[in-house]
Amino acid sequence: MKNLIVVLMGGISGERKISFLSGKSCSKALIKKGYKVKEIDAKGCFVDKLKKINPKVVFNALHGKYGEDGFTQAILESINIPYTHSGVLSSSLAMDKALSRNIFKKNKIRVPKYFLLKKSYKENFVNKIKTKKIKFPIVIKPVNEGSSLGVYICENKVHLNKNLKKLKKKYDKILVEEYIPGKEIQAAVMGNKALGAIELIPKRKFYDYKAKYSSKAKTKHIMPAQISKTKYKEVLLLAKKAHKSLGCRGITRSDFRFHKNKFYLLETNTQPGMTKLSLVPEIAKYCGISFEDLVMWIVKDASNNR
Repeated sequence: MKNLIVVLMGGISGERKISFLSGKSCSKALIKKGYKVKEIDAKGCFVDKLKKINPKVVFNALHGKYGEDGFTQAILESINIPYTHSGVLSSSLAMDKALSRNIFKKNKIRVPKYFLLKKSYKENFVNKIKTKKIKFPIVIKPVNEGSSLGVYICENKVHLNKNLKKLKKKYDKILVEEYIPGKEIQAAVMGNKALGAIELIPKRKFYDYKAKYSSKAKTKHIMPAQISKTKYKEVLLLAKKAHKSLGCRGITRSDFRFHKNKFYLLETNTQPGMTKLSLVPEIAKYCGISFEDLVMWIVKDASNNR
């Protein structure tokens, strides 16, 4: 249907629940803007449904594996339906925290010290940490998850080994990195423009899954981030640089730690949350862009060959 927008949501990742929240919010915004909208849960034979409907655009509101790692993007390219956010390669690179960090380093964007641990790794793990000059506390996380799923901050060897066993049961690759204290700063990019940067003060140990999506967690949002004008401009430039270095399209959100007057990039998200607690809509609102206008811009930016 020529004027129909399909909002793809749900899916089969660990972020399925959040994807529904993002998708429903975007559907409502598009309907308010006068679009015809159909919601599709991206599981089972959803591709057959898409082919039959043949919408004008697919709004990709998926989060996590198979939704923002290039998998769904490749399907949409193959059936020639324009879609939102980043393309196959950039989505794949951004989702892989090890690959994206290699690219960030080559583009002179500071990242924490890290190394990739494979499930098959059998050498002395403690020696590996010493070789990389990583000290406790140490952060371990899956290399290709979102929403801080499976992230552990380990204070000692006992804590590290315990959490490492948990991750090894589920994941083949684990990122091991130094813990960077300091301010949580997240910056949004929209097209070719860095919109703004927000500061987060979580009441929990860090900005984890509950801090992101539960109003009970009471994470404090400070917009704009309380840093100097010079540093504010710097973090916007870094976010834009990260966006470009991965070849991203549409909107992205880059997550930084600010410590001892230096920014450390943790990751760039190609499909940031679009819920009432999400950061990109909050940053956009501060910049005078309503949620409905933000969603409409994303739809108008949709294309193939992204």
